[in-house]
Amino acid sequence: MISPHACVDPAARIGAGCQIAAGAVIGPEVLLGDNVRVGPGALLTGPCCIGNDSTVGAGCILDAGADTTGGELVIETDVQLLAGATIATRVTVARGARIMAGTVVLRSVPPHAIVAGNPAQITGYTLSADRPEAASPATTREREIGAYPTTVRGVTLHRFPRILDLRGNLTVGEFDRSVPFEPKRYFMVFGVPNAEVRGEHAHRTCKQFLICVHGSCSVVADDGVNREEFLLDDAATGLYLPALTWGVQYKYSRDAVLLVFASEYYDSAEYIRDYAEFLALRQ
Repeated sequence: MISPHACVDPAARIGAGCQIAAGAVIGPEVLLGDNVRVGPGALLTGPCCIGNDSTVGAGCILDAGADTTGGELVIETDVQLLAGATIATRVTVARGARIMAGTVVLRSVPPHAIVAGNPAQITGYTLSADRPEAASPATTREREIGAYPTTVRGVTLHRFPRILDLRGNLTVGEFDRSVPFEPKRYFMVFGVPNAEVRGEHAHRTCKQFLICVHGSCSVVADDGVNREEFLLDDAATGLYLPALTWGVQYKYSRDAVLLVFASEYYDSAEYIRDYAEFLALRQ
C-alpha cells in the first residue's frame, strides 16, 4: 500500500506487504523487505536496506549518502524506529532493536537493544513479552536458599546464605553444589563507565556464574527465544548462565565489581560474537 502522496523512486525495491504513508520519500538506493511500514514524512535516501517486519516512524531520516566509508545503512528484521529518529551514517541496526523517538544513531546498535538520546546510548533491551521488567534479587531475598528458574532456558537465579554479624557479614557457596559446576578460572569486571555495555556474546561449551560482589549491574540473558533482565545488586545472589546463552552486562554502578566464575580455561574459539551464528547454533 503506497499513499498517492508518497514519493517512491522507480529504482527503489519494495517487498511484499509494505505500507508507505503520505509524505514519505523513498530514494533509488533503498531496499525494503517484506511487511515494512514507513510512516508519514519519513525520508529514506542513500544506500539503505530495511529488513522484514521493520517500522520506520513518522519523520524519521535514513540518509547515509554523505558517508563515504563504504557499505550501506542496514536495518535488520523486526526493528522499530520511532518518530523523528535519525541515522545518517553507514551502520547496522541489528534485529529486534528499538530506536526511540528523536534519537540520533552514530554507531551500530546490537540485537534487541533499546537506544535513546543524541548520540544514541543503550537504555535497555527488549525482553520476552511475559517478563517486561528486570528481575531483582530483592524478590528472592525473602525466599529460602536455593536456585530459582527463569524464563530463559537453563538460566537460574541463586540465593545464598546471608549471615549478618557486627564483626562483618558473610555469604558462602559451594562449587558443584550451590554453584552448578567446578570453575577453572575467574575474572572480575570493575571500573566500567555507566554508559558502556559488556558481554554481547555467547559461549559454545563454557558455563558462567555471575555475582556482583559490590555495587550493582544488570544482566540480560537470551536463549534465542526468551530474554530476561536481572539486576544483580546483592553479594548473596548469583546468576547461572549455561553454554549457548547470549549474555549482556550493562547499567554498571560506579562502584560495581562483577565476579564471574567460568567452567573452562580461556579460549578465543569458545566465543560466539555474531548473534545470527548464535541463533543458528541454538536451533
